[in-house]
Amino acid sequence: MAKDKKLAYAIPEDLPSLAGLKGLRADYTSDQLTVLGRLQDDLRVHMEEAKPKRFAHSLTVAHTAEQMALAYGEDPFCARVAGLLHDWDKVLPAQGQVDLARRLGVDMGVNLDLVQPLLHGITAARELPATYPDLPDAVWRAISLHTVGSADMTALDMIVFVADGIEPLRKAVPDIERARQMVADREPLDQVYLYMFASGITYVVDTRRYLYPGTIDIYNQLVS
Repeated sequence: MAKDKKLAYAIPEDLPSLAGLKGLRADYTSDQLTVLGRLQDDLRVHMEEAKPKRFAHSLTVAHTAEQMALAYGEDPFCARVAGLLHDWDKVLPAQGQVDLARRLGVDMGVNLDLVQPLLHGITAARELPATYPDLPDAVWRAISLHTVGSADMTALDMIVFVADGIEPLRKAVPDIERARQMVADREPLDQVYLYMFASGITYVVDTRRYLYPGTIDIYNQLVS
């Protein structure tokens, strides 16, 4: 990856990579590096002290999404940007996320307290465009969908959704290991996404958590 020596910070080169994706490097312009550097710096100020593990996760999701984009022929810049910002609102406590969603008029068709873990992507996608107006709409869409998914995902949407689940800091449980291997083998992106989406449903059921009704509708559309 190219570096601009004028920057006071460097885009991390030492982040862990998944097997099969190591060695992939994006060739960014100086302007793109400046944007990435700013976003990473802003994220560090916003998150690192309050949520250091979440900050590390955000960096590795960004790196994994970038590598996946390169592997699947998609735009690595948008993938990395979405990865950096996808958990922006995770610094808020659970009730704070619900309160923010209510202030922003988020409507999930159910009591928002029941779907609190799904809200942070939706709220970030509504809040952050005012702070970063030059970022493409595709980034905000991918961030919005990284928790809830959709039956009509773009390649970028699927990359961010999957990268969030398989980044190297995640514990190597069987479903995650299988998805990592699918990516390493360059299996079709929609099949990797479906596998991760279904695995998420299994996890919710196994841990006896509330399953958002919209998830069932999406799953039925994906497999029909």
